[in-house]
Amino acid sequence: MQISRELSLSKMGCGTWAWGNQLLWGYNENMDEQLQAVFNLCVSNGVTLFDTGDSYGTGRLNGRSELLLGRFSQEYQGLNQDKICIATKLAAYPWRWTSQSMIKACQSSAQRLGRNVDLVQMHWSTANYAPWQEKGLLEGLADLYEQGLVKGVGLSNYGPKRLKIVHQRFAERSVPISTLQVQYSLLSTYPVTQLGLKDVCDELGIKLIAYSPLALGILTGKYSKTGTFPKGIRGLLFRQLLPGVRSLLACLQEIAQSRNKTMSQVAINWCICKGTIPIPGAKSLAQAQENIGALGWELDAGEITELDKAASSTDKVMVQNIFQTK
Repeated sequence: MQISRELSLSKMGCGTWAWGNQLLWGYNENMDEQLQAVFNLCVSNGVTLFDTGDSYGTGRLNGRSELLLGRFSQEYQGLNQDKICIATKLAAYPWRWTSQSMIKACQSSAQRLGRNVDLVQMHWSTANYAPWQEKGLLEGLADLYEQGLVKGVGLSNYGPKRLKIVHQRFAERSVPISTLQVQYSLLSTYPVTQLGLKDVCDELGIKLIAYSPLALGILTGKYSKTGTFPKGIRGLLFRQLLPGVRSLLACLQEIAQSRNKTMSQVAINWCICKGTIPIPGAKSLAQAQENIGALGWELDAGEITELDKAASSTDKVMVQNIFQTK
């Protein structure tokens, strides 16, 4: 069935990596009612873009994020209902290498969602380790658009060189690339400052989506080197990074206090001011409400300059995604 090509992208989205992830985010099924409330609050406040992936959900819960989003979007009735945009990322698993494998993967996502995928994205490029695999996967992505099974296609973790190659290939088939998603925050400016991705995206008419805009929670200011840390892998990372980012956190805190905002809201707003669509995650109503507070105002040029300076002078930065290409 052919669908409308109109893709609705809100100024900020909601990332759902944690929805189903026990290992990193401590998900359990008792959280589902609260996650439904998070979804409802986001949509009613104009945060209508939800980012997920077919690899989200650990172990037996694989695909859980998509299942929950499907259920929540079907049960929601209210303001902005018609603007809900579900964006999923299809993993470049080793056993996927044909165009048909991508079509089947997207159909499986649609089945879990109980609706068509609005924006389908390649989760990562295989250029760094298996360049031969990528051709078929990209063809499948373009096929999904041509067959009218999705409203738009996007990429994730691509650098400008690979992006231009794929853009040219898709242009030959009249398939536009709507979005590019990369790890981007005050602690991960690399894709923009060093790779120049924003300029390339602007030139090609592609919206840049910023995932992990709060650097897994470090930029919230809720953790300190003397306080408690999250459990598991995040805790280990925080111990390594926090001592080297004190000056950045101090700058964030100062601006947050002068603005009567939280550090999270300032960090997210910085991403918006940089012309990206940040997709912070939310597991609770309090987190969702705090994220929403990043909307409806803008940092001024002086504040952005201060934050840029603090970000460029930090001793530590977030580890880059290993799949990020040049």
